[in-house]
Amino acid sequence: MSRLTPLAVPLILALAACGPGDRPSKTGDEGRPAAKPARVATDAEKASLLAALPAPYNAGDLANGRRVFARCRSCHTIGQDGPDLAGPNLHGVFGRKAGDRPRFNYSNVMRTAEFTWDAEKLDHWLQNPKTFLPGNKMNYPGLPDATDRRDVIAFLKVETGYKPQSPAAPAS
Repeated sequence: MSRLTPLAVPLILALAACGPGDRPSKTGDEGRPAAKPARVATDAEKASLLAALPAPYNAGDLANGRRVFARCRSCHTIGQDGPDLAGPNLHGVFGRKAGDRPRFNYSNVMRTAEFTWDAEKLDHWLQNPKTFLPGNKMNYPGLPDATDRRDVIAFLKVETGYKPQSPAAPAS
């Protein structure tokens, strides 16, 4: 009988644990077709959307916004149909009433807040969430740097489905 090397045993156990149920399937949970991955905007499309943002966000640095937002990723996702974590998914946040993401367990103060998220509100929130809306559940001290806040807001606008308003048609 041949002897197995010490490394072979864990490898064999790991392979044995991969049963047929572990293979990727063409259906999602409960037999539904798997969701198609969201279309990712090209760099050119992102640059065009950034340029269409109102000042000062049109001058945002998307790479810095992505880096700064990395601090937020442990609690927030941004993709369409992304899950809620400790914080709600932020896709479509601009124009959404505060505390109004379905099935997310907001604090009472957030659920009863009477405002809609826009860049100005998000800027104040990001600066210091505890003083912006006392009693909320967000455990983050805030972003004191105005440039970082501008860049995060620009990044979120570009990455979360924000649609800039088209200029009003000229009156004839």
